[in-house]
Amino acid sequence: MSEPLAAVARAGAVIFDLDGTLVDTVEARITAWLAVFAEEGIPAVRAQVSRLIGLDGKRLAHEVAQAAGIALEPGRDEAIDARCGAIFQDLNQHPRPLPGVGQLLNRLTERRVPWAIATSSRREQIGTSVDALGLAGPPLIIDGTHVEHAKPAPDLLLRAAKELHTTPTDCWYVGDSTWDMLSASAAGMIPVGVTTGAVDESALLGAGARRVVSSLVELEL
Repeated sequence: MSEPLAAVARAGAVIFDLDGTLVDTVEARITAWLAVFAEEGIPAVRAQVSRLIGLDGKRLAHEVAQAAGIALEPGRDEAIDARCGAIFQDLNQHPRPLPGVGQLLNRLTERRVPWAIATSSRREQIGTSVDALGLAGPPLIIDGTHVEHAKPAPDLLLRAAKELHTTPTDCWYVGDSTWDMLSASAAGMIPVGVTTGAVDESALLGAGARRVVSSLVELEL
């Protein structure tokens, strides 16, 4: 079971995943990955790809290829990741913020709680999704191009905490994937899961979530 909010330390800062957490883009991500694997002649199925969404793209390519008995030569993982991003950009024309996102971000701003976005995605892939949030100004974003190792490594989250001038132990990391929860735990942050992506509550709890909500409407700060 997830812990009641009262038992979870209050956030000094909040860091969010993007896809499936703030914007409804997971389906487009899955479709893009399935398309690029089809182009590359690498067998892949939806259930397999769904559970890997949120993972560093190059590692995701290796995971799927390895399951098919294919060893990717150097550089092919990068090419697959880049091609997937291009397909995703074509698909992601009108992303929608998920329920409760606008109200939550406004509440954080009003209460002067620092917040940021930390996503494994490349910078060129996220503009349309961030624009869909309708923010008054550009948020702090740490993306996959800022670090050598994206999720589930803690590097993205630790960089975000540093940019927010706070300590990791004072941060909540809110995400929809098991990789988000693993990354948050590795960073020493409080992992908070939301079931608006491709995995359910049990998967998020199994990956270390301290609290799981069905949407950000339920997240009280």
